[in-house]
Amino acid sequence: VQLQASGGGLVQAGGSLRLSCAGTGRTFNGYTVGWFRQAPGKEREFVAVARGSTGMTRYKDSVKGRFTISRDNAKNTVYLQMNNLKPEDAAVYYCAARQVYNVQYWDAKWYDHWGQGTLVTVSS
Repeated sequence: VQLQASGGGLVQAGGSLRLSCAGTGRTFNGYTVGWFRQAPGKEREFVAVARGSTGMTRYKDSVKGRFTISRDNAKNTVYLQMNNLKPEDAAVYYCAARQVYNVQYWDAKWYDHWGQGTLVTVSS
């Protein structure tokens, strides 16, 4: 599986962006896909996850109610809709995928495939 992340950009605080993670391979729709982010000088952190087989989703507490992860199986794409963006959301966002679900979905080490990252900048 190869992942291609896109959709980042510059937005004012309170604005919205939609990130996309396009995956290759016929089995991608069954993969668990997570979004992570890394701000300068900080560790990579979990943002959201969508489990392929059940549709389960989970979010980092600070983005609940503002971010929504979804998938379009026809397009082999997972989206991260980000609303009401805050300056602290600014980071490079990465999508990652794992074929077999792991209960520690927040831990980046369990993901086998990574996209290249897309930069989100939020101006105050």
